[in-house]
Amino acid sequence: MKIKALKKLRNKLKSNEPIYGLWVTLESPSITEMAVSLGMDWVLIDAEHGHLDWKDISTHISAAMRSDTVVIVRIAERSTALSKRALDIGADGIMIPWMESVEELEKAVRDCNYPPEGRRGIGGERATAWGQCLKEHTAEANENVLVIPMIESIDAVPNVANMCKVDGVEIFFFGPADFSSTAGFRGQWEGPGIAEKILELKNTIKDAGKYCGVVSTSNQNLTDRLDQGFQMLAIGTDGGLMLRSIHESLKKVNRDRSAATSLDPIDGHDLPNSNN
Repeated sequence: MKIKALKKLRNKLKSNEPIYGLWVTLESPSITEMAVSLGMDWVLIDAEHGHLDWKDISTHISAAMRSDTVVIVRIAERSTALSKRALDIGADGIMIPWMESVEELEKAVRDCNYPPEGRRGIGGERATAWGQCLKEHTAEANENVLVIPMIESIDAVPNVANMCKVDGVEIFFFGPADFSSTAGFRGQWEGPGIAEKILELKNTIKDAGKYCGVVSTSNQNLTDRLDQGFQMLAIGTDGGLMLRSIHESLKKVNRDRSAATSLDPIDGHDLPNSNN
């Protein structure tokens, strides 16, 4: 756990400054190393979706060691086992998907805290300098760990105000696609009325003295989200940013096309927008 980096990040939030990050879904730790070299405030290692295993997660965390870039791991579900394992290998915080109630959020906080406040077991891995600093790390971890719930279900809406009262939670992160899906608009980033509902909840969270985050979908969306009052801003996912750049380059030479929606074998000549 990087205490100085966490304090720097929190000081920016308290000063009403945005904190910018990269959403990492690909396995190469070079991606995180690039983000660190560019002074990103945070990186999020996505262990909920996709193919990253614990070795991949560990190498991403290693790439950000001894830096001012805070590393957060999004676990697959609320779990004591998953939370403590990610923190043991050096994560500075945990993001928990699909938080819908005060009770669930209180459990998530306990997952990330050592006893007596929580139920995180003490391990001898990277977080404790391989067991050399058990006393030092356990003395400071509870008050510094980031616990970030994701609001991505309409069932959470009536509970958000009370979720803001849970101790140990400073930032709430929105998942627009799943939020839309639970409202009946599967496959849409922000279905009808969802953008407005997210902004309404953002105001509720900010009025409670907490902070809000979201992933941006484009450069314009990034500045729009900043203007809307979101402070924890992902500039995009690593794969998404790469695809944006590839599409832009292909457009310049009139070779851009849409990807096939099926994973079945397909004749290249039949691909949509193909110029072959």
